[in-house]
Amino acid sequence: MTIHLYLSLIPEALIASMLPPEEFAVYYTVGYSKKMRGQAMFIELDPDFRHEFFPIEEGIARCVPHADGSPKKSVYIATYRVLEHIPLGGVELLYLVTRFGEALPLKRSEQFPTKEEGLYMYQEIAPKFPLVVSSLPPLGMYRLLTQDPASLIHLPAVCFVELRLGELADDPEFGKVKDLPYDGVHRLRECLIELGSKQVHTKIVDRVHTVEYPYRMIDSGIYIGNTTELAFFPLPPREQLRNEYYRWWRSANS
Repeated sequence: MTIHLYLSLIPEALIASMLPPEEFAVYYTVGYSKKMRGQAMFIELDPDFRHEFFPIEEGIARCVPHADGSPKKSVYIATYRVLEHIPLGGVELLYLVTRFGEALPLKRSEQFPTKEEGLYMYQEIAPKFPLVVSSLPPLGMYRLLTQDPASLIHLPAVCFVELRLGELADDPEFGKVKDLPYDGVHRLRECLIELGSKQVHTKIVDRVHTVEYPYRMIDSGIYIGNTTELAFFPLPPREQLRNEYYRWWRSANS
């Protein structure tokens, strides 16, 4: 059986599996009696990928069929400092999986968003996972976290998603909440207002926020970057999701 290598982002891990991406998505989110249901994001890596930081050969050696011939579903090779050791050059697809096992493959794009004005909200996914607001657009946020020499905090790699703020992006004090499903809107407003009154670019809304979030609130898309390269995975327009990926869209909004 073919052995696949997956970079999981929720949670951060390197996993060997005999399951192809669509089956792995179901197993990883819905699983069986011993697993809890939850969202997932993962990337299938080149099966020839090797790095001295990971015992990949040992993990593959343990990824063998069960006695009844059924495939080995997962062998965890690493759960620490994984993202920073993964090259992004060959990464082209990211699987965004609902808690019901429906997987949406997102294609990498070289066209980054050009919007600059306004305020932004980011859910960091790995290696840390605070919920933050910022006056920086996505590319600026990426550079702040991985490259800015004036920043006291540097990450060797980061994954984050931009979330919609609706009217709060332009009018944090009086903008209507409408369909924003976020908890603690009062706290969110306070943080956005402070960005305009202090000489800071970011403000933490929640230091230990869950990495799960409403997929329908994704704005531009998902970003994965290290100190030299940034990969961007835009979410298709909502009309396209409804028409071409109806099962995923319905699952994501359940």
